[in-house]
Amino acid sequence: LGTPGLDVAVTADARGELALGATGTRHYGAHGERREDAVAVFLHSFAPPPRMLVFGAIDYAAAVARIGAFLGYRVTVCDARPVFATPKRFPDAVEVVVDWPHRYLRGTDTDARTVICVLTHDPKFDVPLLEEALRRPAAYIGAMGSRRTHDERRERLLDAGLTEAELARLRSPVGLDLGARTPEEVAVSVAAEIISLRWGGTGMPLTATGGAIHAVRSA
Repeated sequence: LGTPGLDVAVTADARGELALGATGTRHYGAHGERREDAVAVFLHSFAPPPRMLVFGAIDYAAAVARIGAFLGYRVTVCDARPVFATPKRFPDAVEVVVDWPHRYLRGTDTDARTVICVLTHDPKFDVPLLEEALRRPAAYIGAMGSRRTHDERRERLLDAGLTEAELARLRSPVGLDLGARTPEEVAVSVAAEIISLRWGGTGMPLTATGGAIHAVRSA
């Protein structure tokens, strides 16, 4: 595009837009400086948005759905309990499904960009759901719960026949260690982990790292 800096900046942004199936115009300085207006580049994606599947219609799910939509995901919330799984409670979701989580997942498509967040926190829901999720393509599979809950869940999944390699895909307890307390803070923690895994980030403070901040990494 004229300068190495501009090439690096646009390549990094194009990868981000393509990962989300997004289209838009980005503005740069002549050497790739962001938030300048010397160069306008139109990035056009032909891929559909990636999916975020949120299981468990709880307050944390509403916050995760909200930040998922903000990040460009097509969000689905699923719960077997019709009193909780309502569009009014989850206005940021594209669809709210009343069904047993594992049954819904078994009947829907996922791919290498799909994010699966298991917030059910109940063995009768999350064990059969994770048994299905960990055997299909997905970019991220996270499950909420304490370390004790994780250990008990892990034993149940091993008893169900999952392998150590399959269990290694599970991010549990879900999210990065941000000291989160509220549903909104937990949602930020989960989103941070998803972004970090997508682009190969360290999850460390930038003040503790060196090199380029916007390094070009493969998706």
